[in-house]
Amino acid sequence: MRETDLDRVLEIELRAYPFPWTHGIFRDCLRAGYGCWVLEQSDRIIGYGILSVAADEAHVLNVCVAPNAQGRGHGRRLVLRLLDLARWHRAERVFLEVRPSNPRAIALYHDLGFNEIGRRPGYYPAANGREDALVMAIELLPDEMSGP
Repeated sequence: MRETDLDRVLEIELRAYPFPWTHGIFRDCLRAGYGCWVLEQSDRIIGYGILSVAADEAHVLNVCVAPNAQGRGHGRRLVLRLLDLARWHRAERVFLEVRPSNPRAIALYHDLGFNEIGRRPGYYPAANGREDALVMAIELLPDEMSGP
C-alpha cells in the first residue's frame, strides 16, 4: 500500500463498513511503518490488510475486501499474507479483534487456526451504541525451512 492507494482503499472501507476508518488513520499506519498491503485484480485494488508488529507479537488491525469481490477467497489470501509477514518479523503470535456480528470473518479466522481468547466489551461503535469484540489469536510455529 502506498499513499497514492489511499483514495481507493478509503472508497472500499466506506462501502464495506458502517463505521469506517478515516483517511488519516490509513495514512498514519503507513507512516508508522505497519505492514500495509493491497490486493489487486486486473490492476484494481479490491482489498487490503494492515498488520502491526512489536517484539514477538503481531496484530491484524484491518482486513477488508470490496463488497462486490467478497466470497471468492480474497480475504483468506490477505490474512495468509499478513501471517506470512508476521512470521517474517519473527512474531510468535498474532492477535485480532472481530465483531461477533461478522460470522463469515469469524469462520475464516477459525479455519485459519485462530482461537477465541477473550472479549472486549463495547469495543466497536454500533448503530445502537457499542458492540463487543471477540479477541482471537494464533500461535505461529517456527518456519520448518529455517532449521539448524
